[in-house]
Amino acid sequence: MEIGVSSATFFNKEVTENSFGLMKDLGFGIAEVFLTTFSEYEKEFVEMLAERKKANGIRAYSVHSLNQQFEPELYNVNERTRSNAEVFLRKVAYGAKVLGARYYTFHGPALLKRTPYRFDFKYLGEKTREICGILSEYGAELAYENVHWTYFSTPEYFLNLKREAENVKACLDIKQAMQSKIPYAEYLKVMSGRLVNVHVCDYDENGKLCVPGRGSFDFVEFFKILKDTGYDGPILMELYSSDYTSFDEVRAGKEYLLECLNK
Repeated sequence: MEIGVSSATFFNKEVTENSFGLMKDLGFGIAEVFLTTFSEYEKEFVEMLAERKKANGIRAYSVHSLNQQFEPELYNVNERTRSNAEVFLRKVAYGAKVLGARYYTFHGPALLKRTPYRFDFKYLGEKTREICGILSEYGAELAYENVHWTYFSTPEYFLNLKREAENVKACLDIKQAMQSKIPYAEYLKVMSGRLVNVHVCDYDENGKLCVPGRGSFDFVEFFKILKDTGYDGPILMELYSSDYTSFDEVRAGKEYLLECLNK
């Protein structure tokens, strides 16, 4: 396993195209590239990103879009609406291709109603397979992330979905598991054999997010559990801009994660 970073960590502190130089300065070698808006999905922009990534010696493991701009509509029952959303999916998938990223980190539809949802897993599985098919045209795979405000807020959702979508992979986000009030180990159980990406930050007893090493999360135990499951991919640090004040804190978080990994 290797400690990497999501460029989302620098959102609102540094523009996407400058994030690779910052990653290099902080000692990161692998990253998730977070595309933050429609203009960043365009061919010219992602090709420029690929050049800057290469110049700074950064490897792109995955890409991430500002998901709610179009991902929910990939499941829309209206063909025109769905096909319009697929235009943006293909743009980001092309970005994954030129950046050399294998995985597309996915949020999918959001939970918008107070009443309990009755999921049609046959339909959701069919559309997820279609999304996986589109991504495969660009050499990428779908890594569905657990997020507390989306359909995939519980382990049961992914357990049912993967039965209908044999190609869907998983991304574990430990802070989102905490915010869902479900132990991350429960997500790992259903992600078994499908886990390809991991997002981490730290948090305290009250759920306040922070830089790794400043909270109460047991990363040593977490890394041991990941190893026992056979996971050998990167651990990507994903912070919010409000979680830190200086880039030196990000560097310290990386060093702390490395210490925990070595233990």
